Amino acid sequence: MGVELEVGEGRRRYRTPQEKRQIVEQTLSSGLSVASVAREHGVNANQVFYWRKLYRAGQLESDCGAERQVRLLPVSVSEDQPADTEPEEATKPVPGVTINIEFPGRTLVSLEGAVDVAIVRAVVESLRG
Repeated sequence: MGVELEVGEGRRRYRTPQEKRQIVEQTLSSGLSVASVAREHGVNANQVFYWRKLYRAGQLESDCGAERQVRLLPVSVSEDQPADTEPEEATKPVPGVTINIEFPGRTLVSLEGAVDVAIVRAVVESLRG
């Protein structure tokens, strides 16, 4: 069940991620052409091809209810020196991951993708002072 808005002379329908996945899965399993499935659902075929690309990349996830809740974790910075242990090896970057660090009334730092821990530590230390 999408949302329809009046736009100019036509209507624009916003589809939920679940609807998009169902349409994409129909193109992958039914043997029908993308164009015929798109027509059946009143969607432009190019839009369905784009959704298929997102689906294959794992980016067409449901954002309904408790399935996709963002949780913020408390973080504190102390004056203690870090232990002399080697940091864990960086993991493979995750597309679409953003970290925002805010120093109220001073600055907001946004980090995207995989970030070197040493660089983050240096930036935070320089802003703390």
